[in-house]
Amino acid sequence: MNASRQPSAGALFLDRDGTLIRDSGYIHRPEEVRLLPGVRSALKRALATHRLFILTNQSGIGRGYYAWQEAESVNARVLQLLRLPKPGIEQIAMASEHPEESLVYRKPSPRFILETIAWEHLDPAQCWMIGDRMDDIRTGIRAGIRAALLSKTPPRDPASRVYCKQHAVPIFPSLAAFAQRELSGRA
Repeated sequence: MNASRQPSAGALFLDRDGTLIRDSGYIHRPEEVRLLPGVRSALKRALATHRLFILTNQSGIGRGYYAWQEAESVNARVLQLLRLPKPGIEQIAMASEHPEESLVYRKPSPRFILETIAWEHLDPAQCWMIGDRMDDIRTGIRAGIRAALLSKTPPRDPASRVYCKQHAVPIFPSLAAFAQRELSGRA
């Protein structure tokens, strides 16, 4: 890797459950996967300007609810349903840590994003972390990139509302709404 190489692109770091697919709790069978409305078209739009990566907490592995192989079969089903043109989703990182374990890759750790930015020569100013939970937002902010919250309403707890306001975190009702506003005219 050439350390003097200039950043080449931006990226979207995407949460999986509740952002791309319906979050029905500890999904571990491919037949449970349901894409959220507008996700496929939003990601196709994003591919014109950004590289795509998924970062998902999968504590069900650490809790012993399901195995890595089951989680990987769910990811394969997500990719199959998305049917994105190449390069599509370039990497899916699953953090299997139990919430009480030390954070290595589990959100809100920014480690995966920071490593990916360095390895892939991404421009942090052109990167976003997008998700439906505050840990997704904290991950992006800690990595020094922009973050967008997917929620039909502002966060309920006052501390989360203040955090979003302090860090200028935009809130969108869906990934499709994010793509419409933030990615329009950039292709």
